[in-house]
Amino acid sequence: MLSLGSGGGKTAKPSFVSYVSPEEIKKKDGNDDLKPHLLPGELVICEANTVVKYSREDSLQRGFYGKLICTNFKISFLSAEQLMDDVDQSYRNKLMGENDISLLCVDQIFGVYDDKKKPLLPGAIKNKIPEKLLLYCKDFRVFQFGLRYSKEEDARRLIRGIVHHCLNPTSLKCLFAFSYVGPAGGLKVGPGAEREPSTLMFETKVDWKVELERTGGLLSNRIISINENYRLDSRLPQFFAVPSSVTDDDIKKHKGRGIPFWCWSHASGCALLKMATLPETADDSTLQTDKGWTDRLLHVLGETHPSNHMVRTEVLSTTLPTLQEIQASYNRFKQLFLMDNAADFWESDIKWLSTIENANWLEIIRQCLKKALDIVECLEHKNTSVVLVEENCSDLCCVIASLVQVIIDPHFRTISGFQSLIQKEWVMGCHCFLDRCNHLRGNDKEAPVFLLLLECIWQLLQQYPPAFEFTETYMTILSDSMYIPIFSTFLFNSPYQKDNTQMLYEDRNILSRSLKLPTVWEWSVQFENSVQALFYNPLYIGKPKPGNVRRTQRVKDSAQNHLEIVHENFLDVPEPQRQMSLPSSPSYHSRPSPKKGFLREETDNLIKTFLGKKISRLTFTAEDSSIDYRLFYENWCSKPIDHHGLLLPLHNGPALRVWGQRYLRWIPEVQILGGSSTIALNKACEIADEIKKLQTKVSERMLKKQSSSPSADIFAPFQQSSRLSATFPFGTLRRQSIKPRIPVSTNLSMSFGSMENLPDDEEEVGLL
Repeated sequence: MLSLGSGGGKTAKPSFVSYVSPEEIKKKDGNDDLKPHLLPGELVICEANTVVKYSREDSLQRGFYGKLICTNFKISFLSAEQLMDDVDQSYRNKLMGENDISLLCVDQIFGVYDDKKKPLLPGAIKNKIPEKLLLYCKDFRVFQFGLRYSKEEDARRLIRGIVHHCLNPTSLKCLFAFSYVGPAGGLKVGPGAEREPSTLMFETKVDWKVELERTGGLLSNRIISINENYRLDSRLPQFFAVPSSVTDDDIKKHKGRGIPFWCWSHASGCALLKMATLPETADDSTLQTDKGWTDRLLHVLGETHPSNHMVRTEVLSTTLPTLQEIQASYNRFKQLFLMDNAADFWESDIKWLSTIENANWLEIIRQCLKKALDIVECLEHKNTSVVLVEENCSDLCCVIASLVQVIIDPHFRTISGFQSLIQKEWVMGCHCFLDRCNHLRGNDKEAPVFLLLLECIWQLLQQYPPAFEFTETYMTILSDSMYIPIFSTFLFNSPYQKDNTQMLYEDRNILSRSLKLPTVWEWSVQFENSVQALFYNPLYIGKPKPGNVRRTQRVKDSAQNHLEIVHENFLDVPEPQRQMSLPSSPSYHSRPSPKKGFLREETDNLIKTFLGKKISRLTFTAEDSSIDYRLFYENWCSKPIDHHGLLLPLHNGPALRVWGQRYLRWIPEVQILGGSSTIALNKACEIADEIKKLQTKVSERMLKKQSSSPSADIFAPFQQSSRLSATFPFGTLRRQSIKPRIPVSTNLSMSFGSMENLPDDEEEVGLL
């Protein structure tokens, strides 16, 4: 608890605002009249005028006066001075402005007292208020606000309000979603705000039947409705699918636990299933009986298999990290990207690779990819059904099951298919978004499980771009949307919690109304069509529909080949100025030794190569020594890549990269003006736009139709491409050049004087 004398911070002028004179405060009265854009149900809680928002890339040498406001939805900075971005205003979120921070998006809050940074907790502000307020966000933005020229009482009230509403929500009904749809009535969602029509929500038996028919699993599985209106258990969805051999009595025995739930069916007849472990019991005889009951279910499941009688059970807790290990690893990893200023960035660059290795985040991603490959090999090569087993089958089961389906089934690489997959495996799979995202703060159940899936999918997207209809911008925006407390998709622990409005509301007037929150798939709630166009990959090789091949198909094939060449050539442009992975080694699928680090093993491989030691293209540890696995993978590698078929991810150290757009988009030092993959994407959009126009002309001539006005194209090139960087569409670089600012101590330590004093370890020099 901070208790530092009253009235502090008002008599001495801090060094970091030395360019501001007190007389200038009178000139800033124009900010007092600024009004925030409020959503239905949003209320202003507290505010302070004459707040300075510092510009991070200028190392606190410049800033803007304005008003800082805290509402029951967001923290917002309003300024009449701040320069407008050069990005077209259509590239904006309707719910959140550039200087808006959702309360759920705030990760940590610090106050600066006499140049010392201290964490601010609820009830900590007693007397002295901090000179500066630091907000670290879950989307990796860092906001720095100076409070020296604000009225002391306004500043104190503002800080208390921000800390309380960001870090101390007491119940689910305190979240803004229930004010948004409560007395205010919420947003009037029109036809333009509807989700993708082909996105299945799996809230009805019809959606489950459609998916079972699509995968060919309707004959060997059935749809269960005994939990309709949650009569059986609140931890189960109202409808789900199980193998036909599972009876209703089996499901009722342990309320769904120990029952294999259907996820996906292979064309060969085998299936991917998941199962929650049976509840623990102290009675050994009961435990043996329950185990025998589960074994019988799996045996019957194997007998009903049309190809063979094999069923493999995969207990994920024995081979993958725990949720606590995942959370600890991510906490270490994210510190790499939360920079207060440029000096901190260049300081961290010296140990960039070792810090990534010690965080162990990429290693966890590798383990998930490797586990998914094991499951794919069973389904695809051995025609063996696989049952994923986890305590509640709602965390790592969701990750691996989703990843396997994306690897095998091209339908889930489309936008509508991927959204349907999230609904089926995560929302209806009862993933605890409320707990895992820590929306109510202070619980010990937080773990970035859904983000782990997005990380794995992003790795696949980088390795096989033409196989995915969506872009990394779509995935980045999807990850950001987890912290906007409006969408039901990421707000609850189960469908029961969402549907049971009586548990959430105490007001009888509200009880008479059903809770109708928009889903995140209703993208028009957030974005105009121009932004949604950025979700679509111009390099995507769409699967032609049967019976729809015309004479212009040859033109389309030639055009697609042209786009593939563009992809190969233009994606080799400069990336952000920080190495995303270690240089490649000849061993594509080697697994690091447990006694060595994730990146260190790959460095050893490089050394062996330089020494002339021959290393095979594929190396396998004891885990991977199966001849079947080797033949399966080598057979896949020997064939041309089918972007509508199986995609096996590379999962060694050099193949895995840091998700640059998500983690580095707010750090100007790593951006290259006119560089990065954004330029390649813009060029591909230009070519795709030109190809579409030519195809339209060819079709019109062949069909002898009159020319019509060109329709809007989702692949239209971006505006002002000369100023694009990797920050697009989230921002632009306001400066033409960014010079490294290295602290004096660091600069001296890097001045080696002579060649004899050069360090042996290249990490000591720092890699860009």
